[in-house]
Amino acid sequence: MNAVFLAVFLVSVALVIVRDPAAFLPALLSGSGKAVSACLALAASYAVWMGFLKIAESAGILRGMARAMRPLSSRLLRTRNEKALEQVAVNLSANFFGMGGAATPAGISAMNLLGADKDSEFSRAMFFAVNCSGVQLFPATALALRVQAGAENPYSILLPAYLSELAALLLGVALVLLFYGRKRR
Repeated sequence: MNAVFLAVFLVSVALVIVRDPAAFLPALLSGSGKAVSACLALAASYAVWMGFLKIAESAGILRGMARAMRPLSSRLLRTRNEKALEQVAVNLSANFFGMGGAATPAGISAMNLLGADKDSEFSRAMFFAVNCSGVQLFPATALALRVQAGAENPYSILLPAYLSELAALLLGVALVLLFYGRKRR
């Protein structure tokens, strides 16, 4: 992937130098300034949402969500591993509230814990499909970037995002069931 980015950068540099050599340095500095600004906006957004996640964890909200999700998640993932189900719930809850960066450690932990189950291949594939579908109530990162970029209506992406997330979830679950569903307990 680095080779692709390098090639795109080199082609872009060559085109700018050929077309307007005086614009090269200002464009390079402007782009890097915008990149730093976007990184700071994302870091601030992540700090806020990771703080909310830690508060929710300390208040027992995540444990409550894990209990509420347990009947569905244990059937969907075909596991009874309580620790794995708790980590799955933390991961999916954080993703649901748009805290993708905060969800990563719980997702990695859930994958490791699901690997110890009898149906680990199915469980891990299903968790991967559900996790990657990215179902979010509030896509905080996308909204933060749209606000940072000065979008006129940053919330206009919500309905299309919900529809695409739902389609990805249904397709992912269907594909896992199609390819792994025959291996029932």
